[in-house]
Amino acid sequence: MPKLSRPLLIPALFALCACSGSGVAESQTAVRAPPAPGMSAQVPFNHHLLVDQFGYRPNDPKVAVVREARAGYDVIDKFTPGSTYRVRNVEDGRIVFSGSLVPWMHGSTQASSGDHGWWFDFSSVDAPGTYFIDDTERNLRSATFRIDEHVYANILAAATRMFFYQRSGFAKQKPFVPDCWTDGPAYLGPDQDSQAHDITDRNNRGKVRDLSGGWFDAGDTNKYVTFAAPAVHQLLSAYQENSAAFTDSFNIPESGNGVPDVLDEVKWETDWLKKMQSANGSSALKVGVTGYPQAAPPSSDASPRFYIPSCTSATIASAGMFAHASLVFGKIEPLARDAGELKTRAVNAWNNYQKTPKQLHCDNGEVKAGNADWSEADQNASAVIAAIYLFAVTDAPVYDNYVKAHYKETRPYNQNEFGWSRYNPDQGEALLFYTTLPHADASLKKTILADKLRDVKAGNQVYGFNPEDDLYRAFLPDEQYHWGSNMPRANYGNTNMDVVTYQIDTANTPAYQTRGLEILHYFHGVNPFAMVYLSNMYSYGATRSANEIYHSWFWHGTRWSDALKSQCGPAPGYVPGGPNAKAGEQVPHTLVPPTGQPPQKSYRDWNVGYPESAWTVTEPGIYYQSGYVKLLSKFVR
Repeated sequence: MPKLSRPLLIPALFALCACSGSGVAESQTAVRAPPAPGMSAQVPFNHHLLVDQFGYRPNDPKVAVVREARAGYDVIDKFTPGSTYRVRNVEDGRIVFSGSLVPWMHGSTQASSGDHGWWFDFSSVDAPGTYFIDDTERNLRSATFRIDEHVYANILAAATRMFFYQRSGFAKQKPFVPDCWTDGPAYLGPDQDSQAHDITDRNNRGKVRDLSGGWFDAGDTNKYVTFAAPAVHQLLSAYQENSAAFTDSFNIPESGNGVPDVLDEVKWETDWLKKMQSANGSSALKVGVTGYPQAAPPSSDASPRFYIPSCTSATIASAGMFAHASLVFGKIEPLARDAGELKTRAVNAWNNYQKTPKQLHCDNGEVKAGNADWSEADQNASAVIAAIYLFAVTDAPVYDNYVKAHYKETRPYNQNEFGWSRYNPDQGEALLFYTTLPHADASLKKTILADKLRDVKAGNQVYGFNPEDDLYRAFLPDEQYHWGSNMPRANYGNTNMDVVTYQIDTANTPAYQTRGLEILHYFHGVNPFAMVYLSNMYSYGATRSANEIYHSWFWHGTRWSDALKSQCGPAPGYVPGGPNAKAGEQVPHTLVPPTGQPPQKSYRDWNVGYPESAWTVTEPGIYYQSGYVKLLSKFVR
């Protein structure tokens, strides 16, 4: 979520790696881009030739994009491709496919990127192996990539492990993290999370509470109940819809305990949410600091911590998360006891919310940094989510009746909204889940599915794959290149994959799957920067990766600052916010990029604080991460 200004740091330059990577496990030391493997070492990498740097599944479409800038900061970076392109095996250089480029839209320039380009379709290459694409005449190549049915499995583990790195009050130690990112448990000192003070009554020791645990929300180390909701729901939904993608072997301390590691992470968060709940069912809103301390590493921060007491926004958000977690945990034998407790807590939160007048101004900004309040409309929509999962876990008619009476208060039914689950994805996902409940209202189930289909058929460029929409094959409207644009981008993929999951338009299933895949490829390097929008992924096979992210742990100038230039760089697998065409509202106009660019190029690989305000572009968030994790999980078997 958007945050306020951070401490003053010094400038950094935009830099991207032009090295090549190989698919190996996360190393136990500082990660550096490894040398190009095999025959690819004999052909120079060129950032105009774009592929998914991790790779492709054998039977999926495979289209490389070749680009040349016609507008933007890189307009002088000219490139004329050769007439023949080849797919070559990394090990021996063997040519497995050869063909010609096809100009995109007859050579048109795409306004949102300022680029024009070509497509190279090599979908027929389906043999497992590691490859690169070369331009025969120019003696240049793309990043290396794998073709393998399980090519995204390790990437899913890395992206899910972001939540482990975000744990508060938990030591990160070997063998679960490499040397670079070991740290002691953060915020367990005097007057910190285990002794948090009420911000409205700071000196009252009787209101001190143990609110330790949970996830850091984003680049700061504060913790928000409301902001946790989309992440918790999306991770649970991802597991429900494809449990086979999530193993018990993501190398976290709970690995091997009989619980899929993604659920261990959700449990870490719900254990904290339980501490935030009072005996009457209400919930505190957030926990954090009153300033902007550097926390590199987090355990070094001795700042006192405060909480905002009970607020209806947090109470109804907790009701939904508790109910959803109870439903999912109840099917996992080691979590059965937790499931029963969460069910009780969900009911208590619901009952408290129903009898308490809505509170709209709980957060006055004293506890930094984002405003955690929800509007009345947000609370109403969250109540529908809670009712759906409470009905699923209790089968009590009171909750079904509430859904029937209030379902149109969710975002998919906003008259100005389309795309169903691009924003507030947990709302649209809950409505679709409702249609699977055996005792849910039959008429409403049909209505929801029909309304989703109507959204699909509305012709608004949200659903399916249209070659004319985007040179980079992952269309996003210009107005959505805003702060945190990688969140709606991922959720465009998710709302398409919902059509597949719920079999809403089976005749066109391949088009929706292609849309989801192409969005993944955009995240993985098929974009104007030829950059993987995940931090420090060189040891997972990336040739170019986000080297810097705005995070209080991975501050500029520390050993965690830059994956290529500092000792360690940031931990792998974080999704940064993404291109922000409105960055100029906080970033100096002299900083180009991200300012003054076509929307897709409104990004800069840097992590400098005020006045450069990198948080508007490269700060991660657990809700950006959950959208990407859910989408990626759809393509992991």
